[in-house]
Amino acid sequence: MTLKQFCKYVVIFGTVIIEVIKWGIRPYFHFAQPTNFLLGIAPNLLGSFLLPLGCYWLLSRYINLHSDRQLKAFCIVCFVLLIINELLQLIPVFGRTFDYSDIAASVVGLTASYLFCSKYLFAKLATYP
Repeated sequence: MTLKQFCKYVVIFGTVIIEVIKWGIRPYFHFAQPTNFLLGIAPNLLGSFLLPLGCYWLLSRYINLHSDRQLKAFCIVCFVLLIINELLQLIPVFGRTFDYSDIAASVVGLTASYLFCSKYLFAKLATYP
């Protein structure tokens, strides 16, 4: 399996998990804390973790994420966009809620993804035959 195929399958599987949590579990099942809190931040955590993998899958022709500098810059840009997205939720027109926990989950997800991709995935698996 190539690195691009691996990223594709992980992103598709992760997106399915996010959608199941958002539309299948949270609206119909109610849990006590901390499970309720973890299900609330799980889409942000998983989604931000999947960003570099999805970028590699879809944009590897245009962006070289094997370079640590470009991967770091990509993660910083993603973080800024996630902050803007969260701040836009303060506007009541969108019908969404602002939450500092979502920002924290995005930070954890992007940091974990950066470490995973830079230290393991793009560095070692890219050289695998």
